[in-house]
Amino acid sequence: MMSGPNIEALNSMICAVSIPVIASGGISTKQDVLNLMPLSRKGLSGAIIGKALYTGAIDLAEVIACSQNA
Repeated sequence: MMSGPNIEALNSMICAVSIPVIASGGISTKQDVLNLMPLSRKGLSGAIIGKALYTGAIDLAEVIACSQNA
């Protein structure tokens, strides 16, 4: 619904399973992606930003650059 990822639920899921976890749903801004960065250090494997990318709400090159510098 493009209302931001559920960080708490993702964190719990990462801690509970031993398979890759991908954040899906709610991601609508560059800040949402940056908010996921700490989870990537815990085991988050990726994020789906489909609608935000499609509508232009997120600039992929900018998000990649910011995430590499975070």
